[in-house]
Amino acid sequence: MGVIAMDKKQITLYYSSKNSLGKQLNAYIESSAKKHLTIDISKTNVTGTQWVELADGLGKNISDLVNIEHPDFTSAYGNDIINLDTDGWLKVLDNNPSLLKNAIIIKSNKFIELKSASDFKQYMEPDSSGIE
Repeated sequence: MGVIAMDKKQITLYYSSKNSLGKQLNAYIESSAKKHLTIDISKTNVTGTQWVELADGLGKNISDLVNIEHPDFTSAYGNDIINLDTDGWLKVLDNNPSLLKNAIIIKSNKFIELKSASDFKQYMEPDSSGIE
């Protein structure tokens, strides 16, 4: 059992208000009629265990959640390939929440990475799983 609470009648959004995608997605979900929980990682500490659960739910490594092309990342780490262990990548996300590559939603027990604000529109419509 994971540490992230899942509710099949709720959408949970993990995002950073430090980037435009996060701001747009937060506005979409706040304006929707769906029951939701928003977690702004620039204001709320996400534990290492939660990051691991989010990455596992997406079928990715922690390093895949970090935008290594972001100017803040390249200024701190350069353009060379970076080999960090899991703890190192967790520290990157903890210290620089704006480096979260894409927002993540949890819908029922599904983890979904959103690469654009328009990706969220399909999750605003009622569906057969009973999320309204």
